[in-house]
Amino acid sequence: IGPGGAAWRTAEATEALAGAAHVVGHGLYLDLIAEVLSGKTRHVTPLGEEEARAAMALDLAAAGKSVALVSSGDPGIFALASLVFELLERRDHGPWNRVAITVVPGVSAFQAAAARMGAPMGHDFCVISLSDLLTPWAAIRRRLQAAADGDFIVALYNPASKRRKTRLAEARDILLMARPEDTPVVIGRNLGREGEQTDLIELGKLDPGSADMLSVILIGNSRTRVTERGSGRWVYTPRGYDVKIDETM
Repeated sequence: IGPGGAAWRTAEATEALAGAAHVVGHGLYLDLIAEVLSGKTRHVTPLGEEEARAAMALDLAAAGKSVALVSSGDPGIFALASLVFELLERRDHGPWNRVAITVVPGVSAFQAAAARMGAPMGHDFCVISLSDLLTPWAAIRRRLQAAADGDFIVALYNPASKRRKTRLAEARDILLMARPEDTPVVIGRNLGREGEQTDLIELGKLDPGSADMLSVILIGNSRTRVTERGSGRWVYTPRGYDVKIDETM
Protein backbone atom coordinates (compact mmCIF):
# COMPACT_ATOMS: atom_id res chain seq x y z
CA ILE A 1 0.00 0.00 0.00
CA GLY A 2 3.01 2.31 -0.15
CA PRO A 3 3.77 4.50 2.87
CA GLY A 4 0.05 4.74 3.66
CA GLY A 5 -1.38 7.82 1.98
CA ALA A 6 -3.65 7.42 -1.02
CA ALA A 7 -1.38 9.56 -3.20
CA TRP A 8 1.41 6.99 -2.92
CA ARG A 9 -0.78 3.91 -3.33
CA THR A 10 -0.60 2.54 -6.85
CA ALA A 11 -3.70 2.10 -8.97
CA GLU A 12 -3.00 -1.64 -9.11
CA ALA A 13 -2.95 -1.85 -5.31
CA THR A 14 -6.25 0.03 -5.04
CA GLU A 15 -7.77 -2.28 -7.65
CA ALA A 16 -6.54 -5.38 -5.79
CA LEU A 17 -8.05 -4.12 -2.54
CA ALA A 18 -11.32 -3.34 -4.28
CA GLY A 19 -11.51 -6.88 -5.65
CA ALA A 20 -10.81 -8.60 -2.32
CA ALA A 21 -13.54 -9.81 0.02
CA HIS A 22 -11.04 -10.47 2.82
CA VAL A 23 -8.15 -8.23 3.83
CA VAL A 24 -5.40 -9.54 6.11
CA GLY A 25 -2.83 -7.31 7.79
CA HIS A 26 -1.35 -5.56 10.79
CA GLY A 27 -3.90 -3.22 12.37
CA LEU A 28 -1.90 -0.04 11.71
CA TYR A 29 -1.70 -0.74 7.98
CA LEU A 30 -5.37 -1.60 7.68
CA ASP A 31 -6.28 1.60 9.51
CA LEU A 32 -4.25 3.56 6.96
CA ILE A 33 -6.45 2.27 4.12
CA ALA A 34 -9.75 2.20 6.02
CA GLU A 35 -11.45 4.30 3.33
CA VAL A 36 -11.15 1.46 0.78
CA LEU A 37 -12.10 -1.42 3.11
CA SER A 38 -15.79 -0.71 3.53
CA GLY A 39 -17.82 -3.92 3.41
CA LYS A 40 -14.76 -6.17 3.53
CA THR A 41 -13.88 -8.66 6.25
CA ARG A 42 -10.78 -7.50 8.10
CA HIS A 43 -8.39 -10.03 9.65
CA VAL A 44 -6.00 -8.28 12.05
CA THR A 45 -2.88 -9.90 13.49
CA PRO A 46 -0.43 -8.20 15.87
CA LEU A 47 3.10 -7.11 15.06
CA GLY A 48 5.42 -10.10 15.29
CA GLU A 49 2.83 -12.58 13.98
CA GLU A 50 3.88 -12.31 10.35
CA GLU A 51 4.00 -16.06 9.67
CA ALA A 52 0.51 -16.55 11.11
CA ARG A 53 -0.71 -13.61 9.02
CA ALA A 54 0.64 -15.03 5.78
CA ALA A 55 -0.69 -18.52 6.59
CA MET A 56 -4.13 -17.06 7.34
CA ALA A 57 -4.20 -15.35 3.95
CA LEU A 58 -3.20 -18.58 2.20
CA ASP A 59 -5.85 -20.56 4.10
CA LEU A 60 -8.57 -18.09 3.11
CA ALA A 61 -7.45 -18.13 -0.52
CA ALA A 62 -7.29 -21.94 -0.52
CA ALA A 63 -10.91 -21.94 0.67
CA GLY A 64 -11.90 -20.01 -2.45
CA LYS A 65 -11.91 -16.50 -1.00
CA SER A 66 -10.51 -13.43 -2.73
CA VAL A 67 -7.85 -12.14 -0.33
CA ALA A 68 -5.55 -9.13 -0.08
CA LEU A 69 -2.54 -9.61 2.19
CA VAL A 70 -1.43 -6.09 3.10
CA SER A 71 2.11 -4.80 3.62
CA SER A 72 3.19 -1.20 3.87
CA GLY A 73 5.68 0.08 1.31
CA ASP A 74 6.51 -2.60 -1.23
CA PRO A 75 5.53 -6.18 -0.27
CA GLY A 76 8.80 -7.57 -1.59
CA ILE A 77 11.08 -5.27 0.44
CA PHE A 78 11.38 -6.45 4.07
CA ALA A 79 7.74 -7.46 3.92
CA LEU A 80 5.39 -10.40 3.42
CA ALA A 81 5.74 -11.48 -0.21
CA SER A 82 8.92 -13.46 0.42
CA LEU A 83 7.34 -15.08 3.48
CA VAL A 84 4.37 -16.28 1.42
CA PHE A 85 6.68 -18.02 -1.05
CA GLU A 86 8.80 -19.38 1.78
CA LEU A 87 5.72 -20.94 3.40
CA LEU A 88 4.59 -22.41 0.08
CA GLU A 89 7.95 -24.10 -0.40
CA ARG A 90 8.53 -25.11 3.22
CA ARG A 91 5.11 -26.62 3.90
CA ASP A 92 4.23 -27.86 0.39
CA HIS A 93 0.56 -27.81 1.42
CA GLY A 94 -1.71 -29.12 -1.34
CA PRO A 95 -4.57 -26.58 -1.02
CA TRP A 96 -2.11 -23.69 -0.89
CA ASN A 97 -0.35 -24.89 -4.02
CA ARG A 98 -3.56 -24.31 -6.00
CA VAL A 99 -3.82 -20.64 -5.01
CA ALA A 100 -3.35 -17.97 -7.69
CA ILE A 101 -0.93 -15.30 -6.43
CA THR A 102 -0.21 -11.78 -7.64
CA VAL A 103 2.44 -9.57 -6.08
CA VAL A 104 1.48 -5.90 -6.35
CA PRO A 105 4.44 -3.51 -6.08
CA GLY A 106 4.33 -0.37 -3.99
CA VAL A 107 6.32 2.74 -3.14
CA SER A 108 8.92 1.80 -0.53
CA ALA A 109 9.83 4.04 2.39
CA PHE A 110 13.32 4.73 1.02
CA GLN A 111 11.81 5.95 -2.25
CA ALA A 112 9.41 8.23 -0.38
CA ALA A 113 12.17 9.69 1.81
CA ALA A 114 14.39 10.24 -1.22
CA ALA A 115 11.65 12.04 -3.11
CA ARG A 116 10.94 14.36 -0.20
CA MET A 117 14.59 15.50 -0.09
CA GLY A 118 15.51 15.43 -3.78
CA ALA A 119 17.49 12.59 -5.36
CA PRO A 120 19.92 11.09 -2.81
CA MET A 121 19.60 7.62 -4.38
CA GLY A 122 20.77 8.87 -7.77
CA HIS A 123 23.60 6.34 -8.08
CA ASP A 124 24.33 2.79 -6.88
CA PHE A 125 22.70 2.04 -3.54
CA CYS A 126 21.82 -0.79 -1.19
CA VAL A 127 19.07 -1.34 1.37
CA ILE A 128 19.93 -2.93 4.73
CA SER A 129 17.77 -3.74 7.74
CA LEU A 130 19.40 -3.26 11.13
CA SER A 131 16.96 -5.65 12.82
CA ASP A 132 18.75 -8.75 14.08
CA LEU A 133 15.56 -10.63 14.96
CA LEU A 134 15.83 -12.73 11.79
CA THR A 135 19.40 -12.01 10.65
CA PRO A 136 22.49 -12.40 12.85
CA TRP A 137 24.18 -9.11 13.65
CA ALA A 138 27.49 -10.50 12.36
CA ALA A 139 25.92 -10.87 8.91
CA ILE A 140 24.49 -7.34 9.05
CA ARG A 141 27.92 -5.98 10.01
CA ARG A 142 29.51 -7.71 6.99
CA ARG A 143 26.93 -6.14 4.70
CA LEU A 144 27.46 -2.70 6.21
CA GLN A 145 31.21 -3.09 5.79
CA ALA A 146 30.74 -4.14 2.17
CA ALA A 147 28.52 -1.11 1.57
CA ALA A 148 31.16 1.13 3.12
CA ASP A 149 33.96 -0.44 1.07
CA GLY A 150 31.91 -0.16 -2.13
CA ASP A 151 30.92 3.48 -1.48
CA PHE A 152 27.24 2.62 -1.81
CA ILE A 153 24.49 5.00 -0.83
CA VAL A 154 22.78 3.15 2.03
CA ALA A 155 19.14 3.01 3.08
CA LEU A 156 18.69 1.67 6.61
CA TYR A 157 15.41 0.07 7.66
CA ASN A 158 14.45 -0.78 11.25
CA PRO A 159 17.21 1.52 12.54
CA ALA A 160 16.36 1.49 16.25
CA SER A 161 13.87 0.02 18.71
CA LYS A 162 13.39 -0.10 22.47
CA ARG A 163 15.46 -3.31 22.56
CA ARG A 164 18.11 -2.30 20.03
CA LYS A 165 19.81 0.83 21.34
CA THR A 166 23.31 0.50 19.90
CA ARG A 167 22.99 -0.93 16.38
CA LEU A 168 22.49 2.41 14.64
CA ALA A 169 25.63 3.84 16.27
CA GLU A 170 27.58 0.74 15.20
CA ALA A 171 26.33 1.11 11.64
CA ARG A 172 27.31 4.80 11.65
CA ASP A 173 30.82 3.99 12.87
CA ILE A 174 31.33 1.37 10.16
CA LEU A 175 30.31 3.82 7.44
CA LEU A 176 32.39 6.63 8.97
CA MET A 177 35.49 4.56 8.38
CA ALA A 178 34.96 5.07 4.64
CA ARG A 179 33.24 8.47 4.30
CA PRO A 180 33.50 11.89 5.97
CA GLU A 181 31.54 13.02 9.03
CA ASP A 182 29.67 15.67 7.01
CA THR A 183 28.17 13.05 4.66
CA PRO A 184 24.48 13.98 4.17
CA VAL A 185 21.93 11.82 5.99
CA VAL A 186 18.18 11.96 5.40
CA ILE A 187 15.85 10.68 8.14
CA GLY A 188 12.21 10.16 7.17
CA ARG A 189 9.50 9.28 9.69
CA ASN A 190 5.80 8.53 9.12
CA LEU A 191 6.24 9.28 5.43
CA GLY A 192 2.95 9.86 3.65
CA ARG A 193 1.07 9.75 6.96
CA GLU A 194 -0.05 12.12 9.66
CA GLY A 195 2.97 13.39 11.59
CA GLU A 196 5.36 13.08 8.64
CA GLN A 197 8.84 14.43 9.36
CA THR A 198 11.95 14.62 7.19
CA ASP A 199 15.27 15.78 8.60
CA LEU A 200 18.69 16.38 7.10
CA ILE A 201 21.73 15.85 9.33
CA GLU A 202 25.38 14.84 8.98
CA LEU A 203 26.62 11.29 9.39
CA GLY A 204 28.79 12.19 12.35
CA LYS A 205 25.70 13.38 14.24
CA LEU A 206 23.62 10.26 13.63
CA ASP A 207 22.79 8.51 16.91
CA PRO A 208 20.14 6.08 18.25
CA GLY A 209 17.96 8.99 19.36
CA SER A 210 17.67 10.19 15.76
CA ALA A 211 15.25 7.48 14.63
CA ASP A 212 12.84 4.71 15.61
CA MET A 213 11.02 1.80 13.97
CA LEU A 214 8.81 4.19 12.00
CA SER A 215 11.89 5.78 10.42
CA VAL A 216 14.02 5.10 7.37
CA ILE A 217 17.52 6.54 7.06
CA LEU A 218 19.33 7.39 3.83
CA ILE A 219 23.09 7.82 4.05
CA GLY A 220 24.89 9.38 1.13
CA ASN A 221 28.10 8.18 -0.47
CA SER A 222 31.29 10.13 -1.09
CA ARG A 223 29.68 12.11 -3.93
CA THR A 224 26.32 12.95 -2.35
CA ARG A 225 25.73 16.70 -2.22
CA VAL A 226 23.49 19.22 -0.47
CA THR A 227 22.43 22.20 -2.56
CA GLU A 228 20.23 25.25 -1.96
CA ARG A 229 18.80 25.92 -5.37
CA GLY A 230 15.35 26.29 -6.86
CA SER A 231 12.61 26.03 -4.26
CA GLY A 232 14.62 24.84 -1.28
CA ARG A 233 17.39 22.74 0.17
CA TRP A 234 17.97 19.45 -1.61
CA VAL A 235 20.12 16.34 -1.38
CA TYR A 236 21.32 14.57 -4.51
CA THR A 237 23.94 12.10 -5.66
CA PRO A 238 25.41 12.86 -9.12
CA ARG A 239 25.21 10.05 -11.63
CA GLY A 240 28.36 11.20 -13.44
CA TYR A 241 27.00 13.37 -16.23
CA ASP A 242 29.55 16.08 -15.41
CA VAL A 243 32.38 13.65 -16.24
CA LYS A 244 30.59 12.51 -19.40
CA ILE A 245 30.18 16.09 -20.57
CA ASP A 246 33.86 16.89 -19.90
CA GLU A 247 34.96 13.82 -21.88
CA THR A 248 32.95 14.88 -24.94
CA MET A 249 34.23 18.47 -25.01
